[in-house]
Amino acid sequence: MNKRRNNIIQLAILVALAAAVALPLILPRMTEARVVATPLELSVILRDTDSSLWANARMGMEQAAAEHGVEMRFLTLTTQGDCAEQEELLRREAEGDTDMLVIAPADTQRLSRQLRELVGQRTVVSVESELEGAELSVLPDNAALGHALAQTAMEDWSGGTVLLLNTAPESAGVLERLEAVRQTLAGHGVPVCEKTVKISELTGALHELVQESGAVQIMAFEPAASECAAAGKESAQLSQPLYGVGSTTDIAAWLERGTICAVAAWSEYAAGYLAVEGAALTTRGETYKMEPLPFSIVRGEEIYDPDNQKLLFPVTY
Repeated sequence: MNKRRNNIIQLAILVALAAAVALPLILPRMTEARVVATPLELSVILRDTDSSLWANARMGMEQAAAEHGVEMRFLTLTTQGDCAEQEELLRREAEGDTDMLVIAPADTQRLSRQLRELVGQRTVVSVESELEGAELSVLPDNAALGHALAQTAMEDWSGGTVLLLNTAPESAGVLERLEAVRQTLAGHGVPVCEKTVKISELTGALHELVQESGAVQIMAFEPAASECAAAGKESAQLSQPLYGVGSTTDIAAWLERGTICAVAAWSEYAAGYLAVEGAALTTRGETYKMEPLPFSIVRGEEIYDPDNQKLLFPVTY
């Protein structure tokens, strides 16, 4: 009995000694794990009224949020591109408990001037457009994207005016695409006609805009405009080729039907993931470098190519 008791005492002493040796190694990791596991609050504030336009991006955001300990709120506007409403949402979220914000700016220049007044020192990540004062921006090279889209349209062009639809005059990213298209087409002697039109009116107004401009081709520069132009083209039974931007489910369907001839697309899933990951790591004091998102020009007959399927039909990995 005494021998068994002595063995138990010796085993207890060995366990205590082992713990004494291990604790200095384990405690820093435990502390680090607690820091990483502390949830961060993230508010995503878009310039659109339709959250379905961001469905692929949201999938990526939710994946990154789950991996990086982020609790996310996803907010849209009641009026498309309403900068005053977006500013009010930013102020409200900053006055609440959010730690960081992902923003698709409605009015890039105006928001740049007021950003820090609205959000204080909270981490800001911009999507679609570069935003002065934001820690990171997640977007493709918009000028290169516009140039590539214009080159694609010129491959099909045989004379006549190209209609450029300006649906987001305050969005720097969208305007950069449009301006790159204009310069590229003009440099090759292609006449263009630019029309400014509200997203909410585009579907019904497209037929008249085409008639006024005498357009032989139509170009849109944001996902919402590409969807509305496709709907307007079908309802008015227009034959002019339509070139757009985006990788939404509806855009993929328009491509498959031939209503949209080609789009410039990037992985919205990746964009959403990187935006949330970058916000979380930056807020936690880590350095995070962001490169421009790669993009592709996708024609209707190419949507089921393996690489294009990843853009248009993303899955959670």
